[in-house]
Amino acid sequence: MQKISTTHIAFASFIGTAIEFYDFYIYAMAAALVIGQVFFPASDPAAQSLNAFLTFGIAFVARPLGAVVFGHFGDKLGRKATLAASLLVMGVSTLLIGLLPSYASWGVWAPIILCVLRFGQGIGLGGEWGGAALLATEHAPANKRGWFGMFPQLGPSVGFLFATLSFLGLSLWLTEAEFQSFGWRIPFILSALLVCVGLYVRFRLAETPAFAQALAQQSTHAVPIKPLLKQHVKPVLLGALAMGVCYNLFYTATVFCLSYGTTQLGIARPQFLSMLCIAVLFMTLATPISAKLSDCYSRRLVLLVSSALAVMAGFALSPLLTSGSLLQITLFLSLALFLMGATFAPMGAFLPEQFPVAVRYTGAGLAYQLGGILGASFAPSVSQWLVNMGGLQMVGFYMSSMAAVSFVAVWAMQETYQKG
Repeated sequence: MQKISTTHIAFASFIGTAIEFYDFYIYAMAAALVIGQVFFPASDPAAQSLNAFLTFGIAFVARPLGAVVFGHFGDKLGRKATLAASLLVMGVSTLLIGLLPSYASWGVWAPIILCVLRFGQGIGLGGEWGGAALLATEHAPANKRGWFGMFPQLGPSVGFLFATLSFLGLSLWLTEAEFQSFGWRIPFILSALLVCVGLYVRFRLAETPAFAQALAQQSTHAVPIKPLLKQHVKPVLLGALAMGVCYNLFYTATVFCLSYGTTQLGIARPQFLSMLCIAVLFMTLATPISAKLSDCYSRRLVLLVSSALAVMAGFALSPLLTSGSLLQITLFLSLALFLMGATFAPMGAFLPEQFPVAVRYTGAGLAYQLGGILGASFAPSVSQWLVNMGGLQMVGFYMSSMAAVSFVAVWAMQETYQKG
């Protein structure tokens, strides 16, 4: 078997998630800033925002399907080729979104095709995380799975930082008319270059030792979803509920707050994007700290404490966002993303550890992506609706409620960090 360095394994698990989440986040940014104006007929700005956020949610509906499809091949044929395929699907979908004509050019076909491509993004990302997490943890020593599982968890924060910096640069260099006309498309088109880098790294991998052993022992399944649903439904459902807090914290702090801050609070787009760049550094900081603690003490303990703090953070949303102070708004964004990193990092090991090798790609990926539907798919649109109905306090209550659900789910899951 080909010998791979731990550095190569860590980088390969990190780079794919970073690229795929970069692709995913540039759409989130575009949805908050420009998608409504470009792909939907001119109408009430609030309706355009809502339509844009709904297209944002479509990909989350597709992600569990992607987890099942790619999980099938990942558990049957191997992690390596499946990871490369998921990255390719995501990359092609993202590139085509950047090239898609506007509503003014193609009429109703523009938003229809946009929804199809957004669905494709969801399919690709649905197959990415589970395989990246297994790539890292199935190569790791038993006492360092939390640390190795951190590397795919770092991908989202780095991908988000690059996405934010790209839109910040475009906002500074281009006029508003130039940005809406062509500027927003540039990050989508450039993502094709990043995908080529990711594919090169992924194709140089060997199969993970755990899956190679399963193949040698002929213990894989012809249709992995069947034994998963028969024997492991509970960890799938609990894992999905446990993931809700991560997703809700992130997309509330980024997509919803970006839209609300620039449209309702009157904060200039470059200024708010700069604030998000600062905040995401706290997410990056929390990730290795939380992962290390999960190896030293307990995955459940770290997740329970982080989720409890997230419950309390929801009550800070309205006072800090409406304070009129950019410092206090940045404080809330930083707090939310720090807690996102703290609740997210242990999941790189915790979710895969809930499943046996033969159904692990499908099980961990499906739990992760179902959590996306629960915590993120319509979080921006639900938050926008709650603001319209009852104000920002309702959004804070929504955030706290999602964290409480995840707390209960983690409490019901079994500890895994001491298993060999």
